[in-house]
Amino acid sequence: MARETIQASGDTPRQERRPAREIRRRALPVTGGLAAAAILAAGSGVSAAPQHRETSRGITIPAFYDPPKHLPRKNGTLIRTQPLPLAVTLSDVKGPLPGRATRLMYKSTDANGKPVAVTGAYIEPTKKWRGRGPRPLIGMAAGTMGQGDQCAPSLALQHPLTVNGETVSVGYEDLGIYRMLNEGIAVVVTDYAGLGTTDRLHTYAERFDQAHALLDAVRAAKRLPRTSLTAKSRIGLYGYSQGGGASAAAAELQPRYAPEIHLSGTYAGAPPADLTQVIKGIDGSALAGALGWSINGLSQTYPEIRRVINGHVNAKGRAALKDLSTTCVGDAILRYGFSTSKQWTRDGRSVGAIIAASPSVKKILARERLGSLKPAGPVRVTTGVLDDIVVHGQVRTLAVRWCAKGANVTYKPVKLPNLGNKLLTNHLAPLLTDQGDAITWLTARLNGKRTTGTCAKLPGQP
Repeated sequence: MARETIQASGDTPRQERRPAREIRRRALPVTGGLAAAAILAAGSGVSAAPQHRETSRGITIPAFYDPPKHLPRKNGTLIRTQPLPLAVTLSDVKGPLPGRATRLMYKSTDANGKPVAVTGAYIEPTKKWRGRGPRPLIGMAAGTMGQGDQCAPSLALQHPLTVNGETVSVGYEDLGIYRMLNEGIAVVVTDYAGLGTTDRLHTYAERFDQAHALLDAVRAAKRLPRTSLTAKSRIGLYGYSQGGGASAAAAELQPRYAPEIHLSGTYAGAPPADLTQVIKGIDGSALAGALGWSINGLSQTYPEIRRVINGHVNAKGRAALKDLSTTCVGDAILRYGFSTSKQWTRDGRSVGAIIAASPSVKKILARERLGSLKPAGPVRVTTGVLDDIVVHGQVRTLAVRWCAKGANVTYKPVKLPNLGNKLLTNHLAPLLTDQGDAITWLTARLNGKRTTGTCAKLPGQP
């Protein structure tokens, strides 16, 4: 029987809820699957859902992902937990392989300083950690999954492939997670703010929300009872693409936001360090839908961006932004691949051009830019030299800025043949070819091995 632990403080501020129009758009009557939802609710110790459950593109979102009305005050506090069945599990005399997973909901703080409930998953590996010290922990920030609640990384651990005619979600990060577990490293995965949780929209690629959610996932994992983690467990962060931006931001903000967490190492692969440049890269690409996710997320955080966008977007653009808010990567590619933002604006200008003409939006995106703070601990920065989605140049600039601040940076430009312009292949290939080396590098940091970085070589590198 599923177990759920609930901790909440009655005197905390009321949780910010998604606007009523958003709930009406996403919450649809469901005739199928209500029995399953009721069983889940009964097994987890919560009351069964009344008549309807939240759905996103035909996928029923479990009641676990509904945040409570009031949230605890302390960041990283566990709100509820539940056993999470992994899709791929093998039997072993020492326990299930690769490990036992727990679904989490914990408290975090968003970019505007407001409390937010975030979900995720912790996996306790069955394999023994054979390095120095107690079992370490990696905070895993997933790459781009989408903006619909059905795309949440924790759901992808249970359902690595979701295809129902309305949505296509692929848990491509599961491979990296299993590689970490095979090293005996515990992993905690964050779903980010608003991805999975049914009370708000996911703030895709927003620097502060992502960093806070990742750091608070580490805090939540350390507070989870009956794990092998100790106060001396070394901590690492890992992320590629959207996840690389999250891990990079977390490494920058950790000294201020979570000073009690000591980072032994951070892997930031293809981080969207400068959204102004990344927006130009994704516009017209196979992943053009990510531009809509960025606009939706930033508009929720910054009213000024919402005002500017609303003043320029046409009816087709409004419909696309609304539709994209419930999509995963697969359906976004199928529906919006190679679309250009010029199709979405009244005067035919691109979103990039509109941003360039708006001092207020440029100021906001400058606040979102990575590289203004020295990251904590050693960092490995990876970028595909021919990456034309999360464009290579802005990643290298991030490494240069960090090196100038005296950071311990290992910069790794990945050189591969051109696999097709704007096809997403030049962005994904470095993830696959470099992942083993990245995990090896991070494992060495968690094993207490020192690194001096490669800043001295950076001027001669692409």
